[in-house]
Amino acid sequence: MQLRVTFVAAARSSPLLAERFEDDRPLDQAGWDEVLRVAQDLIPLAAAELRYCSPTPRSRATGDALGYAPLVQLALRDCAMGRWRGLTLGEAMAREPAAVDAWLADPNGTPHGGESLREFIARVGNWLDTRPVEDGGRVVAVAEPSVIRAALVYALKAPPSSYWNIDVRPLSTTVVTGRAGRWNLRLDGVSAQPSRA
Repeated sequence: MQLRVTFVAAARSSPLLAERFEDDRPLDQAGWDEVLRVAQDLIPLAAAELRYCSPTPRSRATGDALGYAPLVQLALRDCAMGRWRGLTLGEAMAREPAAVDAWLADPNGTPHGGESLREFIARVGNWLDTRPVEDGGRVVAVAEPSVIRAALVYALKAPPSSYWNIDVRPLSTTVVTGRAGRWNLRLDGVSAQPSRA
């Protein structure tokens, strides 16, 4: 039994350098414009049997704009960042440089008083492992880029430090296939067809 889970990264709510921990802001105009530009390619994913989203305003708005009518999943929320909630990385670094360095270096660290990176990855992985499996079943989940990065680290059984090496762009799609404990990253693209002479 295999399941296909397509993650769609939420459209943006701010320029990249202004992204905030646990950002609750709605889509900005640039985010709406991006959704309109790619909608034709992403709307077909609404045919998935199960459609979910992170609880953030931008994830819900992205899913709704694409016609998914997604069910909000609390397990797909961003990493709980404690007293750094709402701050940019630069703002947290300016206030607590040693704590930020410790957090970036230790996947078990919680200097902000929230959730560790390892706990975050496990939470998202548990959500992935508990999706109902039907052979050939399809799921679409609109989520924050951080949630998709956590899902990929979990699916690939990669070390938590690899989380920092994954770049998930707004409105990109990422597919994993498999079942609980056995996930594969699937890279779809145009395959070269042999030419006929």
